[in-house]
Amino acid sequence: MENRLIYVDNSATTPISKEVLDAMMPWLTEGYGNASSIYSKGREAGWALKGAREKIASILGAQPNEIYFTSGGSESDNWAIKGAAATMAKRGKKHIITTAFEHHAVLHTCAALEKQGFEVTYVPVHENGIVRVEDIEAAIRPDTGLVTVMYANNEIGTIQPIKEIGALCRERKIWFHTDAVQAFGHVPINVEEQNIDMLSISGHKIHAQKGVGLLYIKKGVVLPNLIEGGAQERGKRAGTENVAGIVGLAKAMEIASQNIEERGARTKVLRDKLIDNILKIERTRLNGDREQRLPGNVNISIEGIEGESLLLSLDMYGICASSGSACTSGSLDPSHVLLAIGLCHEVAHGSLRISLSDENTMEEVDRILEVLPGIVERLRSMSPLWEKIKKGEDTAVKMIH
Repeated sequence: MENRLIYVDNSATTPISKEVLDAMMPWLTEGYGNASSIYSKGREAGWALKGAREKIASILGAQPNEIYFTSGGSESDNWAIKGAAATMAKRGKKHIITTAFEHHAVLHTCAALEKQGFEVTYVPVHENGIVRVEDIEAAIRPDTGLVTVMYANNEIGTIQPIKEIGALCRERKIWFHTDAVQAFGHVPINVEEQNIDMLSISGHKIHAQKGVGLLYIKKGVVLPNLIEGGAQERGKRAGTENVAGIVGLAKAMEIASQNIEERGARTKVLRDKLIDNILKIERTRLNGDREQRLPGNVNISIEGIEGESLLLSLDMYGICASSGSACTSGSLDPSHVLLAIGLCHEVAHGSLRISLSDENTMEEVDRILEVLPGIVERLRSMSPLWEKIKKGEDTAVKMIH
């Protein structure tokens, strides 16, 4: 076990599964035809594209003509939010509601729209990392055109009341978008039953390749074209389709949507063992609700250390983890998610995110728990901040177990 790589950063990305790669290979080799071409090799690619779209629609409880393929979650979020804003603005609705702890693909898009004259309300997130429906309701105005709330948070894994928020939006005739990049495959999703108008998914979070995703757009929700120049994706997003990637995405979604409760129950056992034992370390706290969270998400703040040093120390043991979103891993700023739930800068800097997949084992969990306490002790022994904390000079936030 000493030299074996332990990968527990599945919220950042996942390896392509053998089943997905096998499904892709024919379209990376002999099936290279352009799906828009009318000769047999092109028609074969077109049939594969059609089949993938139908399979994905069935999985999501949607219609095939409501599925639009993109390059991933960030593109899907941008298209949904900017597109909805443009359409709603023509109706005199230039107010958007989101939350303070969304992925930056949402937050930065909303910030860009603010510069264009839109108003955005950032609903606060409570200490348990869950948005309250009543807070969304209180933020609604006559000119509200869009509500966008992530299905599950990418850092602390908390699952939001999507069906209830969607029902509220549908009642008020407001479009509702959810970024489900982290949620799909871990919770059952049916866009019709859950009152969702637009939904984003990314392939590389569910053992498909990077660079492929989708945006579900409910019939009747009309967005401007994303890319001009061709008839692909019903004229909405021009460009020759990534047939192999799309076929792989469909296969990955098929696998991820099966036995969700059974797989989740197994992963929760690993997750809960990690949480219970890491919290035995002095001055640690679990970030986000204990129960209403993704089955594989562990996010714990450890006082008196800095997250980057913790990750580099774990890496020396072959353990790949994270201190937050991979999209902001190069930033020295503390996690906006942890600040949003009330942590101070010092504690937010010392967070550890472990995100498990079906491939992780109890042996790997035991190895993490074997080496982590020693790493924390060593890093704290070098930290002037830890000395202040022990003396009571710097008490960051109440530690909640």
